[in-house]
Amino acid sequence: MGASGVDALLVHAGASLRYFTGIPWGATERLVALLVPQSGEPFLIGPEFERGSLRAASQLPLFQIGWEEHEDPCAVLAEALREVGVKTLALDPELPWRLVQGLQRNHVATRLVDGAPLIDGGRMHKSEAELALIRQAMAMTLEVHRQAAMLLRPGITTGEVRRFIDEAHRALGADGGSTFCAVQFGVATAYPHGLPGDQVLQADDLVLIDTGCQVDGYHSDITRTYAFGRPDPAQAEAWHHERDAQQAAFDAVRPGVPCEEIDAVARRSLSRNGYGPAYRLPGLPHRTGHGLGLSIHEPAYLVQGDTRPLARGMCFSNEPMIVVPERFGIRLEDHFHVTDDGARWFTPPATSFVDPFGLQG
Repeated sequence: MGASGVDALLVHAGASLRYFTGIPWGATERLVALLVPQSGEPFLIGPEFERGSLRAASQLPLFQIGWEEHEDPCAVLAEALREVGVKTLALDPELPWRLVQGLQRNHVATRLVDGAPLIDGGRMHKSEAELALIRQAMAMTLEVHRQAAMLLRPGITTGEVRRFIDEAHRALGADGGSTFCAVQFGVATAYPHGLPGDQVLQADDLVLIDTGCQVDGYHSDITRTYAFGRPDPAQAEAWHHERDAQQAAFDAVRPGVPCEEIDAVARRSLSRNGYGPAYRLPGLPHRTGHGLGLSIHEPAYLVQGDTRPLARGMCFSNEPMIVVPERFGIRLEDHFHVTDDGARWFTPPATSFVDPFGLQG
């Protein structure tokens, strides 16, 4: 903050507030935020009637400023900013525009700047404890994938599979079951986020399942695509091309390499096999990967234009999906974290199109 000329940082309710304070408080229309001054003690601002709950949830002994229901919380915050002499305030990028306007309306002398470099600069680089939580969440989700594959039968619906996956995550101790779950059969796999409505599994269909959970707030996110029944040769070939691109991206990871280069490596691998170029289909229609931690998608990103250098403790998905329009899609998604000399998988990647979990002996 000192190097950036910032007097204070305002952190909004949500994943970043949890990161800095341990408070798992979702954002609502009521302002709950943490003010971190460059010097002096940080403090919380929130509804007066939530004072006790916020105190109980915090892992830090934070001073609190409360606002009553009839008050303008931005006016209360603006007065606190004046009292501590904040001239330049960095704002959480997740702060809603209506609250930005409220601060402008009540404290026009304060210069408002983007707080993303400060917040992302911390959250992007995971500690050993954070890596352990992600590793546990990933291991749980991979086991749920294995169980879901055992459940499949002709006639089962995508809704039935989603419900099973949610209960399986709960049974393994995840925070509240699945955080998300996409189950796609057949031609629906050609759409990266599926089609509306339920599908019914048929003999020899392609199956794509993308799901995850949370452990103490930290996310998992794994996708498997595989044959149900007799494999289609074109799908099998694309599966191996997908796996090659995923491995190429993994092998290119080194500290100091720009994030965008990992995306370029995956696309070059796909291009050698006749896909693309760029986002052209058949090929990869989206970025190769996203950051992950307390949010399912968070900076940095493995995509052209993200020039941030890879560094120890950064975590990413690796999912260079192949889409063949109106026919099928193949996505293998695993996550890695950056080490001093390369990348390390959280869970082992898929090794078989026809037997991804070794169920056939």
